[in-house]
Amino acid sequence: MREGCGFGVVQLASGQEVGTAVQATALVGTEAQVVDFNQLEDGLLGLTCVGKERFAIKRVWREADGLNMAEVVDIPPDCSAAIPLACAHLSEALRRLFPDLDDAYSWLTPRWDDASWVGNRIAELAPLEADVKQGLLELQDPLERLGYLAPLIQLAPANLDA
Repeated sequence: MREGCGFGVVQLASGQEVGTAVQATALVGTEAQVVDFNQLEDGLLGLTCVGKERFAIKRVWREADGLNMAEVVDIPPDCSAAIPLACAHLSEALRRLFPDLDDAYSWLTPRWDDASWVGNRIAELAPLEADVKQGLLELQDPLERLGYLAPLIQLAPANLDA
């Protein structure tokens, strides 16, 4: 945190993160950066991390001390795109959910009209299988990501009594 360095977060495909060598990982991961920390009641260190850009793994190895390492290349950020009318309910669903999210989301500046931002938030928050989330992370077209998510998310009617 002091040095502002990030670290890679990658889904394990097989093997274990601790104790033995990772046998296989997904080929795309996310850079994470520690933005805060605190000591938990059980004495462990609690970290608050922010996801940054995606990367593609080119080569992996394990250090003598057991640290898993990789050579990576950055994946360019998604292009900016407006949300298609057929996917507008995703932005509205996220707008309704946003006030109820915990402090981990307080660092975000909402971009309700940005297909990439909305698609990535829905993908991370929706109760989807890890492999589906990985596939969404690997997509480089934000409109394709929204198109996949649109039929999965139903928008309940707004409370008209409020």
